[in-house]
Amino acid sequence: MKVYISADIEGTCGIVDWEETNLHDPQATYHKEQMTKEVNAACLGANDLGCEDIFVKDAHGSARSINPSMLPENTRILRGWARNPHMMMAGIDEGFDASMFIGYHSAASEDGNPLAHTMNSVEYDYIKLNGMILSEFIMNAYTSIYYGIPVAFLSGDEMLCENAKKIFPNLVTVAVSKGIGNGSVSIHPNLAVKRINEGVKEALSGDLSRHMIKLPEKFEIEIKFRNHFKAYRASFYPGVEKLDSQTIKFVTNDYYEFLRMFLFI
Repeated sequence: MKVYISADIEGTCGIVDWEETNLHDPQATYHKEQMTKEVNAACLGANDLGCEDIFVKDAHGSARSINPSMLPENTRILRGWARNPHMMMAGIDEGFDASMFIGYHSAASEDGNPLAHTMNSVEYDYIKLNGMILSEFIMNAYTSIYYGIPVAFLSGDEMLCENAKKIFPNLVTVAVSKGIGNGSVSIHPNLAVKRINEGVKEALSGDLSRHMIKLPEKFEIEIKFRNHFKAYRASFYPGVEKLDSQTIKFVTNDYYEFLRMFLFI
């Protein structure tokens, strides 16, 4: 078995403030360690089922938050940013048997996490796909499906996990926190690690094809920027329509073309 893991930090257990996500902030030291522990728990769960190769994308901020020495020896980790349309899924291809997502968070405009955002916390009021608020999880899970890879597991905040199962009904999820206003209630960090390990083993057991879904036939993307001039600039990308001073629209039948557009705007 060959597994792909994309890992973020804003949905890890206990995190609640932007300073705790910054690479060089002393407050972030603990949370980077917890992020690493949660990724390691997922890797160990996969290995318990005989996984031979695990590819990890450190997908937060500088992409340098995970401590590779704390992961099993059969992991490969992509640190830093490839700067290609796969973004948080860089390194993905058709050769994986399943994908998993650790430490993910609710989308921009949602209240499930005090750190809720989509791709950039200061750029966008929201991103919609076919009228649905788009989270980083759905954006990246669709990338996995685009390459024919089942989406098996997700950990993060409670709202994200609940919303994700509306689209991926057989997805195994572990909620480690619940947002309340600008705060968050989290389970014990050791319990989060234990549940992630157990959840991954459940997700990767049996027929992995149960985790596959069919992508929409058309992708209608609406993006509302915080600043009007960002929408103006984005409107010059081929196929982008400016709806109002802050909002653009892009329609395609090929999901990769959305990823390409998003990279360049």
